Amino acid sequence: MFRKNTKHQQPALISAASELPEKQRKRLENSWAGTFYKEFFSRIDEQSFAVLYSEKDSRPNVPVNVLVGLEALKAGFGWSDQELYENYCYSLQVRYALGYDRLGDGDFEIRSLYYFRERLSKSNADEGINLLEKAFEQITDAQIVDLKVQTGMQRMDSTHIASNIVSASRLRLLVEAVQRVERILNEADRARLSETLAPYIKDSAGHYTYRVKGKEAQQEHLQKIGQTIHALLQELKSDYAAETAYQVLERIFAENFNLLETGPRAKENTEITSSCLQSVDDLEATYRTKGSGHYKGYVANITETCDPENEIQLITKVQVAPNNVDDGQLLAEALPNLKERTAIETLLTDGGFGSEVSDDALQEHEVTLIQTAIRGAQPTPNKFSLSDCNIQQDEKGKPNTITCPQGQTVPVLAGRTTGWQARFDPEICVNCPFQLNGQCRTQPQKRDPRYLTTFTTHEMRAAKRRMNYLAHQDHSHNLRSAVEATVRSVKHPFPAGKLPVRGQFRVTCMAIASAATTNVRRIQRYLIAKIKQAEAAKIIQSEAVPAAAVSFFVFSARWLRSRLVFSPSFGY
Repeated sequence: MFRKNTKHQQPALISAASELPEKQRKRLENSWAGTFYKEFFSRIDEQSFAVLYSEKDSRPNVPVNVLVGLEALKAGFGWSDQELYENYCYSLQVRYALGYDRLGDGDFEIRSLYYFRERLSKSNADEGINLLEKAFEQITDAQIVDLKVQTGMQRMDSTHIASNIVSASRLRLLVEAVQRVERILNEADRARLSETLAPYIKDSAGHYTYRVKGKEAQQEHLQKIGQTIHALLQELKSDYAAETAYQVLERIFAENFNLLETGPRAKENTEITSSCLQSVDDLEATYRTKGSGHYKGYVANITETCDPENEIQLITKVQVAPNNVDDGQLLAEALPNLKERTAIETLLTDGGFGSEVSDDALQEHEVTLIQTAIRGAQPTPNKFSLSDCNIQQDEKGKPNTITCPQGQTVPVLAGRTTGWQARFDPEICVNCPFQLNGQCRTQPQKRDPRYLTTFTTHEMRAAKRRMNYLAHQDHSHNLRSAVEATVRSVKHPFPAGKLPVRGQFRVTCMAIASAATTNVRRIQRYLIAKIKQAEAAKIIQSEAVPAAAVSFFVFSARWLRSRLVFSPSFGY
């Protein structure tokens, strides 16, 4: 049975906090715990989580805002579940952050936290809605309003998040999949298949692969286990097809073998796709290479405000996807939500976010993209490019007219086969300084005296991105690059960027929780800066303090404010 938590709104007359000396009590209120309580915990809408609980009369739930708050603290501090629970039981600051005045109040068993996570996961699987993500966005939107944060200009960046899995070879994965199937067999089937399964279950998968030395031996064992798996799949299908272990075995066989008339043949490494299974413990993790790095897991995409007029910047959106998903796709998926919630107008990214799918989304939602680097071929030196022209497009992105650097405007027509073409007046072109200097991209035609230029939709889109970049390059780089510090802040609690969970949903929840605590830390620094500024103003007004002391307080306030905007450090 669902029950809202209202006890934190009626503090006890005598509590652990009230018993502290006034100076310590003030420090507690102004600490991260006080900010967390006011800016995060008290803003949680518990009613949105009511769908997780039965409507029938039963034992009331552990307060949802406490459970959500604990998830945020776990991610923010990088605690294990045991460390989280111990801090909840014995830390006054943690208790204060969660609305409790006494250490003995609100006691519950740690398994309640596990049950809550299971309910969240089931709700997401059934309804396709992440309630923790909804809570983060609702809280952030309220913070934005109260702190008067301008959201028209935002920046975005992605980062790899390693899955909490052991890096395994193809052979080891196959052995592990066979072992998982063996565990679900009934006694009769286990006895019947004992001889077939014996080579793969007598030891761990790691020990099995350790004994296989050399490339030829690896290939031989790979081929042999493929034949074994093929036979198992046929024999067990009627009784075990609905079992997860069987489905995993079926998937890994299809990803690693081609079924020929002569039987299964192991695929070459070049035939294995990035979406193939990376671990039997994490079925959603994917593989990606970037530069010289090899990554197994997910990609997190972070969006935050970046208007220079803001005294504080806040994270507005967190996305997690398999790491083989393109950045442009993540941008396109984020825009509808960002537009509705924050009325975003300008988005700053690096060069990885430019694509046709992102261009279409940006045009649909009327958002200007400014990139700090443009991928693809660079313009030829000393020759003007499509970026130097002004191309007018209709509401569907189709080009209507093109204006050259000399100011001549002509209609754009579809090409005879593909792309677009525009023909310019030869009387103007023949005397154009760009044409005379060999800088013009147009060329005279044999049968048509007009000067022709052609371009593809891809070239037009790239040119538009380059124009935006050139128009804002003086300040856009610094504004965009600051988001990298935010990405580090979100990943900081987790060693080597590896979150201690598996599966896209759980990784998403932890990334969101970490972002929420990052926002709380920024708000706390902002509030401290405001207090310092107020103290400095009082000193100035008193006219009774030496100028050196006044300068010190003013400097302190300005320094704190600069740290707030440009260096979102992770520590409380």
